[in-house]
Amino acid sequence: MHRLPPLNALRAFEAAARTGSFAQAGQELGVTAAAVSQQVRHLEDWIGKRLFLRSGNRIVLSDAGRAAYPGIEQAFSDIAAVSAALGEGRPRARLVVSVLPALSERWLMPALAEWRAGPGAETVLDMRVELDPVAFARDRIDLRVTYGATLYPEYRAEPLWQDHAIAVATPGFAARWLPDPGRIADLPDAAFIHSHWGSDSATEPSWANFMAAARIARFPDPSRGLHVDLTGLAIAAAEAGLGLALAPAGLAAPAIAAGRLVRALPQEMPLAKPYAMILPHALARRAELAGLMAHLARAAA
Repeated sequence: MHRLPPLNALRAFEAAARTGSFAQAGQELGVTAAAVSQQVRHLEDWIGKRLFLRSGNRIVLSDAGRAAYPGIEQAFSDIAAVSAALGEGRPRARLVVSVLPALSERWLMPALAEWRAGPGAETVLDMRVELDPVAFARDRIDLRVTYGATLYPEYRAEPLWQDHAIAVATPGFAARWLPDPGRIADLPDAAFIHSHWGSDSATEPSWANFMAAARIARFPDPSRGLHVDLTGLAIAAAEAGLGLALAPAGLAAPAIAAGRLVRALPQEMPLAKPYAMILPHALARRAELAGLMAHLARAAA
């Protein structure tokens, strides 16, 4: 029989690696942070490698720790799945995927369809639609799909695509108000839809900086018109004929392809950051997660 490392030490390492904290791991396991640290050192002595780099109260996985974590995490997940599945058939892998609202319905769900019909059919997906920032350790999130990675400097980021902002409206709206796109100066301020990208996105597209970048002498009064707090709502409002919206081209593409929207202006403005997949470094080698990420990267290409 294979010689196995001590189970309590493995549990302490898995919890500390997932939460990024001996204190949080201790709270989860019902012991002190010192006890978790002691168990981790016990495991390090057992395998002969350092699993964490320690700096004061901060811990970061070493190369050895990053290599070890996916297999250990998967082993505990499998044990939990077997326990839960007794009498319920074969256990299946489970992934928690958190996604920005604008990306959920308009990009991620269609991108998942082919994966779920093929290699991802046996994986249980827990999908969560939420704004940034998210708490990976607290909510046990495996993958975050969002715009930019500035809020997650200690996590691994894989870019999906670099988008650009375009002006969109229904064909009827464009025909009425913008038969000649060069006459945007005639469009009333109340016809503009303003979307807010959040407190972390002060430099993201507004009508003022879009017009400036496009060298259009038109600066809509932001005190008028429709205001929404989500990009997806801005696209939906434009589809409803409520005005002219500024939207990422990749997210507006399905509505344009279906004829519900048209590009009302020829100008466009590059977005400052790419859409990206964010995940804990320790999960990078997890097979089902790597498979999902590879599929999403192909869908974004």
